[in-house]
Amino acid sequence: MLSRLSELIWADWIWFPEGHGWADLTDHDGKVFPKPQDLWATIPIAFCFLIIRQIFEQTVAIPLASLLGVSDKQRVRAPPNPVLESYFCSTSKHPKQSSIESLSKQTGCSVRQVQRWFRRRRNQDRPSKLKKFREASWRFTFYLLAFFAGLAVLIDKPWFYDVKLIWENFPKMPLLPSQYWYYMIELGFYISLIFSVASDVKRKDFKEQIIHHVATIALISFSWLVNYIRAGTLIMLVHDAADYLMESAKMFNYAGWRRTCNFIFTMFAAVFIVTRLIILPFWIIHTTFVYPLTLYTPFFGFYFFNGLMCVLQVLHIFWAVLILRMVVKFLPGNDIVEDERSDKEETESDDEDGDCERREKSRNGHVQNGHTVLNNNHSKRD
Repeated sequence: MLSRLSELIWADWIWFPEGHGWADLTDHDGKVFPKPQDLWATIPIAFCFLIIRQIFEQTVAIPLASLLGVSDKQRVRAPPNPVLESYFCSTSKHPKQSSIESLSKQTGCSVRQVQRWFRRRRNQDRPSKLKKFREASWRFTFYLLAFFAGLAVLIDKPWFYDVKLIWENFPKMPLLPSQYWYYMIELGFYISLIFSVASDVKRKDFKEQIIHHVATIALISFSWLVNYIRAGTLIMLVHDAADYLMESAKMFNYAGWRRTCNFIFTMFAAVFIVTRLIILPFWIIHTTFVYPLTLYTPFFGFYFFNGLMCVLQVLHIFWAVLILRMVVKFLPGNDIVEDERSDKEETESDDEDGDCERREKSRNGHVQNGHTVLNNNHSKRD
């Protein structure tokens, strides 16, 4: 039963055009072709990236942050309050007005004090500027190296200049060593991003980022399996072309280098629009979606691959809107570009939390030097 199901899933007619199949990807005459088991190598590569990232952030990113003057302002911590903390953790980080009034009665704090407590508590959970800088510098380094590595892999290939040649002799196109490593490293990096998603900075487009990572991993893996290698390398190069500019703009943003940030961001916006909204859809997707119809009868693998491409293109349009909104904001003369995806830290005007904190502590006994005295014969807690 399972054997028949496997045969049906991997049937030639599903993944290849008529007259071709998995047999075409068998090594022969010294020619090597991509194999499914090759993809297992990306798992240890992903773990290596996680280790290298930690070393990089400690030995390169942190000293670089200090050199550029990246510093975090001191955040005022929300005073201990079991009632508000319980609501914050289990119910909502952004309570409605009715809930705030109810919490005010329960804690003996004013409505304004409760609002301020939640602002401070939310700020505590936001990543520090140094953490953001470390992440941006790591991604900048990878995307920059990946872009120029991809350029070196493709610069002498005829399909880099004539995109239609990605279908020449398909699928009997032998795998080159440079293509193998380009694929393994790129796929390993994106898998490492999935592994580190829990600890990375979460932005407003978190869900879109996850969709992008999953679609990218599926696209790279599928293109490897069915030997869409030529198209895959072009797609990866186009994506890396703009990403390192965005990450470098973030780095200078966190460092407070406003003019440099705005200049680099302007370059990023231009490259992003050209590569993601012009080159990718009108050259590459056209060549993978429209041009093949003149060569082959459509098959499931054709629709699957281009379906993933369309998912990525929709995300590109979504991000292009955010980018243009940021460009519009700084064009009139704003001091610095703010990342529309960032969760901005909330500010407060004046401080009334002392009264709220003292009320909460007074319920648990006499307070001395900020700590409850349990017994005069015992030393105070640290």
